[in-house]
Amino acid sequence: MGASTLHILIALFSFLAMLHLPLQADAATRPYEFNITMQNVTRLCHTRSIVTVNGKFPGPQVVAREGDRLLINVTNLAPNNITIHWYINIFQIFSIVILHRHGIRQLRSGWADGPAYITQCPIQTGQSYVYNFTVIGQRGTLWWHAHASWLRSTVYGPIIILPKKNVPYPFPEPYKQVPIIFGEWFNTDTEAIISQALQTGGGPNVSDAYTINGLPGPLYNCSAKDTFKLKVKAGKTYLLRVINAALNDELFFSIANHTLTAADVDAVYVKPFQTDTILIAPGQTTNLLLHTKPTAPGAAFLMTARPYVTGAGTFDNSTVAGILEYESNPSTKNLPLYKPTLPPLNDTAFATNFTTRLRSLATPQFPANVPQSVDRRFLFTVGLGTKPCDQNNASCQGPNGTKFAASVSNISFVQPATALLQAHFTGSSSGVYAADFPYSPLRWFNYTGSPPNNTMVGNGTKLMVLPFNASVEVVMQGTTILGAESHPLHLHGYNFFVVGQGFGNYDPVNDPKRFNLVDPVERNTVGVPPGGWVAIRFLADNPGVWFMHCHLEVHTSWGLKMAWLVLDGKLPNQKLLPPPSDLPKC
Repeated sequence: MGASTLHILIALFSFLAMLHLPLQADAATRPYEFNITMQNVTRLCHTRSIVTVNGKFPGPQVVAREGDRLLINVTNLAPNNITIHWYINIFQIFSIVILHRHGIRQLRSGWADGPAYITQCPIQTGQSYVYNFTVIGQRGTLWWHAHASWLRSTVYGPIIILPKKNVPYPFPEPYKQVPIIFGEWFNTDTEAIISQALQTGGGPNVSDAYTINGLPGPLYNCSAKDTFKLKVKAGKTYLLRVINAALNDELFFSIANHTLTAADVDAVYVKPFQTDTILIAPGQTTNLLLHTKPTAPGAAFLMTARPYVTGAGTFDNSTVAGILEYESNPSTKNLPLYKPTLPPLNDTAFATNFTTRLRSLATPQFPANVPQSVDRRFLFTVGLGTKPCDQNNASCQGPNGTKFAASVSNISFVQPATALLQAHFTGSSSGVYAADFPYSPLRWFNYTGSPPNNTMVGNGTKLMVLPFNASVEVVMQGTTILGAESHPLHLHGYNFFVVGQGFGNYDPVNDPKRFNLVDPVERNTVGVPPGGWVAIRFLADNPGVWFMHCHLEVHTSWGLKMAWLVLDGKLPNQKLLPPPSDLPKC
């Protein structure tokens, strides 16, 4: 099928889909057109030309049912107006775009996963690529975002996965479903911000505001009109599909005078529990049931979010707010406005208590298939470090005149010029990557105690190789080399079970005795506690190359990332499929 014919079919399908409400669509194949364009957007009285999808900020929502096939045609129409001194990642802001459907399992179709130079080369200006994949074994809320440099600061949107037809939710049918997407707004170009930080070696400038559905809200200057308002009816249940698309901050979220019920994380149902406040890290999603009051209370209520802070660096110390209004109230101008009380910025005790309450449903219909035995065990350290200043006779702005760096097992990932999946599939890995990522740290020390004298990290493009269908356990141990800090780690291509976590150094003798192998939470992004560790298990049943990285974008830029290579199995349905004909070339 030619590209023009495919585009016509996609446009036709899109038009037909628009004749029905998105949440009632029944089609098994769902086509979408994503056009990457520049758009002038004003927030906080600052107008910027930003990269968008279809001119929207945030971008359009993608709706599917479990089992549906998605055809998302991405055409890059952004202008190529960059200067020659920017790095290749920076070049991507104008002429190169990658989209990642966050958390969607790309079973045997890793070519559609999206991270630049991991599973594909970027889509260059004037070119298109059709992401073709099927939603398998997931229902709930996920999201899509750009996966090149810091472009996802403006290029992101929700994915709503409905249950299969005639399959109910494991909770009462909600009256209405509402996406709540947290983001960050920068008054200046985020690509310039990270470019400067990488050149100087210091920390990047922080955002100027947080946003809810692209709007900063009334607590910021020049922003009262840019406020998200959620109008509700009394006595109803609303499903809030909450997504943290912020670049660099975990967030607390609460609605004044209302209790929330956690029902789903990362598109997997959990045992429901009530809470006034949630914690959500970048990359994570949480479905919340909001039960409105039986009668309209004659008041309005702020819904606010602000950061959970664990590191020693600078951060955006501000609060985003939306307003919850009851429809029967004619106006909010003269109504009392209640504000929630969020935990303190550094409330690790609350963060720990919230995350440990998350448990899989573990029912016959929605089982928790936790690997009970393990074929491969790994201990990875994750944290910050330094690297030498590469300017002659000059001092950088990192610690003691060095550059900030980040690493997994003291290896700061070096991005290749050829996509890793392509190099693996074609048998041309020489000079692209080495398949010798260490099983455990090469040098042992007190990871959460006094830091070593040498804080320098190594560099390399190294992959960890797994045989098909191996059961895997990974302990990710946080370090305190430059201070204790939380790291939300995201694994592409897989869900995993969080079987244990704790503070201090992981004890391989005693800590596994306390692992939860019955109903641990299943997700795709988990926070490594500050000065602590987390243990995950998954089954390597998806052949290909799969990225794992910190979802704090600055840490990813500094190198806190690695990749897994899962080999083919023996059967035909256990092998990586060939690349599509329109796969972009480097």
